[in-house]
Formats: sequence, structure tokens, C-alpha cells
Amino acid sequence: MAQQDSTTATPQAVIAAALRRERTRAGLSLTEVAHRAGIAKSTLSQLESGTGNPSLETLWALCVALEMPFSRLLDPPRPNVQVIRAGEGPVVVAERSDYRATLLAASPPNARRDIFRITAEPGHARKSDPHIPGAVEHVLIATGRALVGLTDTPLDLSPGDYISYPADVPHVFEALAPGTTATLIVEYT
Repeated sequence: MAQQDSTTATPQAVIAAALRRERTRAGLSLTEVAHRAGIAKSTLSQLESGTGNPSLETLWALCVALEMPFSRLLDPPRPNVQVIRAGEGPVVVAERSDYRATLLAASPPNARRDIFRITAEPGHARKSDPHIPGAVEHVLIATGRALVGLTDTPLDLSPGDYISYPADVPHVFEALAPGTTATLIVEYT
């Protein structure tokens, strides 16, 4: 089987390769990772073969199980100057809400942060399970309005508003206005 360049590979192929690489790095079996992530072993097997279509929730659960930053799933090689035009970049979608996260910048080797563009619509909150220990999220609202923060105490934010909160506990992002967009930075310690 020929290896695809990550710039031409499909998102599923890039995710599949990353999951195999990280599971091998951790020395864990398919069964153990699936158990830790709370998903079926067959689902993980499909994802590792590039035939699955994972939700954002499934991918986050796998990252927690493998104790890795989310960006390692989609981490393409970075040129010295990088431009990602609006509407471009690797996108993952939430399972139960109209919420999309586009990876803009993965954490370089000596840093531990990922940057995403968020687009969301009102209707269903994006409820996030805890990420890896020590994770912190930073959100800057660009357009629209959203309830953002810890699940029990989210705050109503408008364009220009910024919030930071621990992401290793349950948290939420709920669009309150159509066309809500934000920048999300996930910081790993």
C-alpha cells in the first residue's frame, strides 16, 4: 500500500495513520484504547483502517484515552509561512450540535497548544467531556453570541469577548445567534 502525502490524503486517512501511530507509541491494544475511550473495538478498527467517519466526540474520547493533544490526529507538516483561507482546512463536526472545528495550527514540538476556528448555529449545545488533565481552553468570540465555559456556569459572550477555563472538566459552547464564529485555543500542560 502506497503512503499518501498528508497534504493530499483525506482527513480520514490522516486520522487513521495518526491513531495507529499513537496507539503503537502508547503500547496499547485496540481493545484497551476502545475500552478507555468508551467506544466499540470495531469502531476503532474502522477508524484505524480509514473507513470510519468519526464524530468530534469520538475523536476527543480517543485523544483522552491516548493522552494526546487533539491536533496530533490532523497534524500536517507546517511550512514556514502558512495560510488557511476561510472555508479551508481540516474540519471535524460535533455529533449532536451544529458545531464545526477547523484546525488552524497544531502545536509545534516545544509548545502544547492547538488553534481552531469554530462555527456554530443555535439549537443544540456542544457539550464537551473532560480533555486530558491540565488542558485549558481559550475562546474569543468573533461574530454572534454564545454561552461558553464550564457546564454549570457558562457565560453569555458577544463579539470581542474572551474567556478561559479548565478543559479537563465538563464544558460547553452553545451558539445563541446564527452565524456564531470564534477562535478556540486548547492549551495542554
